[in-house]
Amino acid sequence: MAGGLRFRPPWWAVALAGAACVAGVLLGNWQAGRAAEKRALAAARKAETLRGELLEKFTLFLDNKTHRGVAGYYVLQPLRLRDGRQVLVNRGWVAAGPSRDRLPAVHTPGGEIALEGLRLEHLPRAFEPAGAKREGRVWQNASVDEVAAWSGLRLEAWVLEQHAGPEDGLVRDWPRADEGVAMHESYALQWYSLAGLSVMLLVALNLKREKSAA
Repeated sequence: MAGGLRFRPPWWAVALAGAACVAGVLLGNWQAGRAAEKRALAAARKAETLRGELLEKFTLFLDNKTHRGVAGYYVLQPLRLRDGRQVLVNRGWVAAGPSRDRLPAVHTPGGEIALEGLRLEHLPRAFEPAGAKREGRVWQNASVDEVAAWSGLRLEAWVLEQHAGPEDGLVRDWPRADEGVAMHESYALQWYSLAGLSVMLLVALNLKREKSAA
């Protein structure tokens, strides 16, 4: 007569499988959350067309921005609108020169111009040591408040990522807001699969058929 099934895993196997399952779920949730954040950011972007005058004397350069493997800067300039409001514009990318001591020349169209782009809540940020000072015109990171304090301008609380306007030689090959969503979703699936696999292995390795009595 066939014996019944017995499931009596050792405590350490239960603890190991439990830890792997919890870690897989938590990491999967984190990756899924990152994907959701990027989808929400892409949906929240609003197209804008602004008319005004670029304020060249307040030009700033965001450092360590690369395009196709070439080091360079993002060029920031305020735009003064017809109604007197001022908006910070991320105009685009320019390659760095052979010496970091000499900034690249940037063409700034004169007079009133029209700029088209996307309205963003903030500029892209890179790693920066805490307490870094803002000196000169080359910054690692910048916020609207920091640029307003430096320039003395009353800037609107958002940034225009320029996509079209007068020809100026700058590169505007911007990354998509939802870039990386598929990658995060793939990672989430892998972590959830690990959580499930840890439970399946615990059962498969410790579920045994008892020998029947003679």
